[in-house]
Amino acid sequence: MARYIGSACRLCRRENLKLFLKGDRCYGDKCAFERRPYAPGQHGQARAGKPSDYRIQLREKQKVKRIYGLLEKQFRGYYTRSERQKGITGTNLLLMIESRLDNIVYRMGFAASRNQARQLVRHKHFVVNGKTVNIPSYQVKPGDRVEVLEKSRKVPQILEGMETVVRRGIPSWMEVEKEKFKGTMKALPNREDITMPIQEQLIVELYSK
Repeated sequence: MARYIGSACRLCRRENLKLFLKGDRCYGDKCAFERRPYAPGQHGQARAGKPSDYRIQLREKQKVKRIYGLLEKQFRGYYTRSERQKGITGTNLLLMIESRLDNIVYRMGFAASRNQARQLVRHKHFVVNGKTVNIPSYQVKPGDRVEVLEKSRKVPQILEGMETVVRRGIPSWMEVEKEKFKGTMKALPNREDITMPIQEQLIVELYSK
């Protein structure tokens, strides 16, 4: 599958927001966004005019895609499915993306970033309810148990993630037994549990045109 392989720091600078794409590095002095908090490129520091409604909506969509590491086709698929569900389309969209296995692994602290979590899942380091799953987009449901394989509990990236999760904390809708290398998704998160500055209604307006 295609994947963005450029500089993650450029994405943060483009969105004018720290997206925490590089794990613990984003909290330190080496964070490029802290040193250069303006858009990348030769016109990055130029004075911008008033953005159009379309540009605002597009940037919001791009921001959410980059936070979760999704490409357009996959993101659009999530939107289509969330539109068919009962409830608020924007909220459905966020909850669906939050329930991805790679995001759950990251939220539980078994990886330092979502990109790292995606790689670890693909390399079959995790089981869900006792079965090995290597699909990052696998939808975890309330009550599902995610566990690190016995043979993978000394993988440096997993141990690093468990050390650095202290900085961001573990969401209340999860229960993690760190010493047993496993966690449970107790329930779907509420909208207020997703604390990143996301205005999902702008994405709905963009796709509704």
